[in-house]
Amino acid sequence: MFRMYIYNSIPHITNTLNLGKDLLEVLFEKRKSLPFRYDYALDIIDENKLNILIEREVIRRNGPYIEMDEHYLSFYELLLEANEEISTSVIDENIQLVYQLIDYYGKEDNDLRKLGYLRSVKAHLRKIGKILVRNVVSLQRVIDNTFKNEPSYKVKIAKLENLDAKRIEINRLIVEVEKLLDRERTPFFAQAPDEELLTIARELKTELLSAGHSLIHSQQDIIDYLNQIRTQVGFTRKLRRIKYLREQFELQENTNVREVVDAERSVVLEGVQPTLFKVSIPYLQTDEALDVILKVADGIRPDKVIHRQELGVISAEQMENQEVGEAAINTRKMMDVFSRTGGDLFSFVMAYDYNREMDFEAKVTLFCRLLSLYENELEITDRFGHMEHIEYAIIQRT
Repeated sequence: MFRMYIYNSIPHITNTLNLGKDLLEVLFEKRKSLPFRYDYALDIIDENKLNILIEREVIRRNGPYIEMDEHYLSFYELLLEANEEISTSVIDENIQLVYQLIDYYGKEDNDLRKLGYLRSVKAHLRKIGKILVRNVVSLQRVIDNTFKNEPSYKVKIAKLENLDAKRIEINRLIVEVEKLLDRERTPFFAQAPDEELLTIARELKTELLSAGHSLIHSQQDIIDYLNQIRTQVGFTRKLRRIKYLREQFELQENTNVREVVDAERSVVLEGVQPTLFKVSIPYLQTDEALDVILKVADGIRPDKVIHRQELGVISAEQMENQEVGEAAINTRKMMDVFSRTGGDLFSFVMAYDYNREMDFEAKVTLFCRLLSLYENELEITDRFGHMEHIEYAIIQRT
């Protein structure tokens, strides 16, 4: 039979949380990473205290692993605004509840109970505003994170489309709240003699206006991100098709690549280099500026004889052959090893044993070199990986 631990007072709850505050902080920070082992928790907290937290269902144990109970996890995420989940059902429920409370207020004759309904209306209006603003902020953050960090194009497109559906739903709720606050539709806000209620309604209208503008910005970002992704996917497909035709020696036969290249007249343009400083006209009219101008002009005279300094004689020691300090890397041998081990090229280059020091930048350069030298032996997929500060394509053997 399922049983839930029941607290008998607020101090009982706060004392329990304070008992495991250090462990709870660690579990909250690692809530999205790998499961946390029970043994590791004993380095942070005494085993008796840990068992108390498990008994009171603050922490749940699953074999050798532990995690924070979802009720406390949701509580911390709510207060710290660290939850990326976008929930619109709570707003809808609160809107309907406000309508019900307004109806009870109008039908109630007892002043004390009417005051209770009025207080509940104000509390739920504040709650609607907070949840709505939090959802709008979370929506924009999740949109940006999805576009920047999701490695799979297909999943990225699906997530952005679902987020757009969330945006539409939030926008619908904004319209519903505006109807609720409309004095013509809801005479309660014009009849209720409460200054605080009017202030809450006025502030909520301002929040709705700001949220509406933010949703317009979110919509523009989603459209822009989806267009960028689809353009990249289309370009990758065309590039892979061209690569295939070239490998089959059918590129010129089955495409108009020669006509396109011959008609291309693009040139590389350099941007205008900004000057380091601007000289004022009054300064140019002074004698000091004249001396500077004459010196510069003398330095760029075309007829000025330039005296070159002759270099010294090269010594016999400098002419002798010297051993290279570092042996060249055998790229062919690396590709043979890569063929046997499999996996992706970037991870292989990072883990390869070079028998000498190779920093991260040197390995990235070698990765690009291997791709250039052995392009015909490699397949560039439409998946991407991340390491340190760069994003790289997943490249495998053909």
